Amino acid sequence: MQLKSPRAQRWFDRINGSRHMLWLLFLLSFLETVVLPIPIEVVLIPLMIINRDQLWTIAAVVTAGCLAASILGYLVGQALYQSVGVWFIDSMGMQTAFENFQQFFDQYGFVSILALGILPIPFQVAMITAGMSGYPLPLFVLAAVLARGIRYFGLAWLVYRFGDKAREMWDRHALVTIVGGGLVIIAFSLAMQWIAGKVM
Repeated sequence: MQLKSPRAQRWFDRINGSRHMLWLLFLLSFLETVVLPIPIEVVLIPLMIINRDQLWTIAAVVTAGCLAASILGYLVGQALYQSVGVWFIDSMGMQTAFENFQQFFDQYGFVSILALGILPIPFQVAMITAGMSGYPLPLFVLAAVLARGIRYFGLAWLVYRFGDKAREMWDRHALVTIVGGGLVIIAFSLAMQWIAGKVM
C-alpha cells in the first residue's frame, strides 16, 4: 500500500508484517505525541485496513503509547518546566500556542485538555501546562484517554464499518470530522460543567 508521505511510507513498511508490529505502533504513537510532525493516522488507517482482525487491539496500543508520552510530558511540566520544558517549547516553536493555551486552560481545565486531545492541535502544550500548573494527574490521564481513545477507536470503527473505503473517506473528510466531532464533545462537556456548577 502506497502512502503520500515518504516518511510515513518508511514507518508503514517497517511496521507492516513485523512480528513486533504492536510494539512498533506503541513507539510510533509515543514519538508522534512528543516530537513527530506527521499525524499517526496516515500510517494507522492503512495498517488497520490490512490487519482488520486486530483493529481494536491496534487502537488500544496506539492509545496506550499516546498516554505514556502524555504522562511523560506532564512530569516534565511538573518537575522540569524551567529547564527541559522551556527548551522543548522554544525548540518546537510553540511559544504562541503555549501562551494562548494557558489562558484557555485556566478557564476550562479538563475541557481544554480534552479539546487539544481531539482537535488537530499539538498536544504537547496541554501536557506541559497541566504538569506545570499542578493539575491533578488522574484527571489529566482521564482527559487524555478519552480524547485520544475517541480518535483512535473512532478510526477502528471507521475501518470496521467501511473497510477499504475508510482511507479515502479519511483523506476527504478528516479535518471536518475531527473538528466537528471535537466541538460537539467540547460543547457537551462545557454544558455538563455549567450544569454541575449550577447544582453545586
